[in-house]
Parts: sequence; structure tokens; C-alpha cells
Amino acid sequence: MTNNSTSSARLAPPVGGFQEIDGRRIFVHRSGSGGPAVVFLPGASAVGLDYFGVQQGVSQFTAAVAYDRGGTGFSDALPLPRTAAEVATELRELLRAQNIAAPYVLVAHSLGGFYAHRFAQLYPQDVAGLVWLDAFHRDWDDFMPPEASLAAVERMGPDREQLERMRPALREIFAESYADYPEPMRQALIDARVSDEGIRVGIAERTGLAGLATELRVGPDVPDVPVVALTVVGTDPAQQTLTSERTLQEMHEGHTRMDAALVSAVSHGEQRIISDTSHHRLCFDRPDAVVQAIRDVVDRACS
Repeated sequence: MTNNSTSSARLAPPVGGFQEIDGRRIFVHRSGSGGPAVVFLPGASAVGLDYFGVQQGVSQFTAAVAYDRGGTGFSDALPLPRTAAEVATELRELLRAQNIAAPYVLVAHSLGGFYAHRFAQLYPQDVAGLVWLDAFHRDWDDFMPPEASLAAVERMGPDREQLERMRPALREIFAESYADYPEPMRQALIDARVSDEGIRVGIAERTGLAGLATELRVGPDVPDVPVVALTVVGTDPAQQTLTSERTLQEMHEGHTRMDAALVSAVSHGEQRIISDTSHHRLCFDRPDAVVQAIRDVVDRACS
């Protein structure tokens, strides 16, 4: 593994390093020790180090791994979007190359839920537990109103031109999100998130949601492992400008039912409703709730 970043136009990560997988560099940051190791799967446009604060808490009781899947964050570029199988296979290769022993507790936020589920389908023996952070589910369209279907969600996000205009506001939003992060990590993450590449990647990853759900439907449900789902029912101000109040309410109700169905399908599942933050700010506003959910899944996986 190397911290050398001269071979890429991407910004250099403030911590961690790179693991070469199939001739490409994947960013990875490890902390803590013990098992089962906890692995963070961020959402679209997010980066692994968004979970730095949570990772520090988790590393007090087990190994914790933050990474950027290929084509995102500080990892080398790749054509996007990718299939869930490609992302899952890459993650398993990364963990093996890093000598991080299975099984793992996968902590998935938003789009990361699709990739965590595909990993569990392909490598069920490698999954000790799941922590669902307001994550996507393959049955999303069965629970959501038509105007919030996966195909509609793909169209709902701002386009490149809108994001360009929003860049100063985005910089302020990320500055607030990373307010408690140490310098120079804070500045490096802000720069990465508002860079041209960061904006392009976020849009590209949101263009294949319906296809990912279709891919997952051909495989099994999540394995019978401990699961804690954090369901966020607070509303992002930006979302309020794009979606009607009625649709937002139906989405919250649908998401609550969807996560309830997920946890009821396993022997040791639990849903926790989070009402004092929004989807994108969960790990920043409620790291305590996220760390506690992870600790509980780790404990149950070990019992």
C-alpha cells in the first residue's frame, strides 16, 4: 500500500493510503483491531472518510475500514455507474488484499445498501451482520409513491449545471458537515466533494438505481444475520424544495415500512427511528446512534 498520489489527477487523501486492485488504486483507511471488522459503504457522491468520526468510535472496540469504491472519492477513476456485483467483488478483493479476515459487519448508507446486499448475496459466509443507515433496498418501488420510484429518484437530483451554480452553497454545507474534523482533513474533504470530479461522480452513480434493484432481485434476501436499521424521518431542506410535503410524508412512511420488513425477515433484527436529522447528515449529526447500532450488531454477531 502506498500514499503516493502523483500518478493520479485526483486529490490526495489526508489519511490512509491505497491498495492496488486489478491495476487500479483503491483508497482505504483502517483503524482499530479485533473482529468482526466493520466496513463502511457510503452513498452516492459521499466518500469513505465521511465516516471518520464514526470510525474513530468504532475503532475503540473492533477494526474499522473506510474506503472509496473504484471511480469515487480518492480512488482511481472508472466508468460509472457500475453493477452491484462489480462493486461487491472489488470490495472482497480489497479486504482480502488488506488481510482483513471475514466475516464482516457491513455498514451501508443510501446507495451503499444495494452494494451491501449484493455482497451478502455473493458471499453470505463473509457477512457477520448488517447496519442499514437509511439505505436503498431492492423492493424500494413496492413501498414508495410513484413520484418517488427509483426511476424518479434518478431524475429528481440536480444536474451538472445546477450543481455548478450550487457550488458555493455546497462548500458551506460541507464546511459545516466537517466542522469537527481535524485540519487538514477537513479542507481536503471539502475540496474533494466540491471538485468537478466529485460532482460528476455523484451524478453518475445516481443514474443506475433501477438497474441495481433489478440485479438484486435475481438473488436471495439478506442472510439471517443480526441487522439494525436506522430509519431517518427528518427532512433535508434541499429535498423540501424539490418534493411536495405530501410526497415527503409518503416517502418517510414507505421507508419506515420498508426497513421494518427488512429487520422482520431475520432472527435478530431491530429498527430504530431517527427523527432529529436528515438522510445526508446522519453520520455527522448522530454519530452516537450510528456507533451504538454498530456496537450492538458486533455484540450480537459475537454472541
